[in-house]
Amino acid sequence: QVQLVESGGGLVQAGGSLRLSCAASGRTFSGYAMGWFRQAPGKERDFVAAINWSGHSTYYADSVKGRFTISRDNAKNTVYLQMNSLTPEDTAVYYCAASDRYNSARYYSHEYDYWGQGTQVTVSS
Repeated sequence: QVQLVESGGGLVQAGGSLRLSCAASGRTFSGYAMGWFRQAPGKERDFVAAINWSGHSTYYADSVKGRFTISRDNAKNTVYLQMNSLTPEDTAVYYCAASDRYNSARYYSHEYDYWGQGTQVTVSS
């Protein structure tokens, strides 16, 4: 089993930045593909970003490309999402996910096996 705990969410003004962290338990974290998803009220959970096991390959949704950066520190069992130039459209609950079936960056939520509880990000205009 893997437990994921997100942190770093909060309220920020448009144009501001936040960095989300996701701390993972488990001895094989370095072998997992990791991803971030988000869900706005009344909407489905959407893909945001993903990273492969080594951190050398990343993948982003078009809506965040150039503004968000996913990274990982396998020594700390942690994955990060740096979010810059935030807009009110980025307001959502952000979820961290881990896949123990894949070590390459994955796009679909069904490819992930473990999920965090989510952290709220609210961007005011």
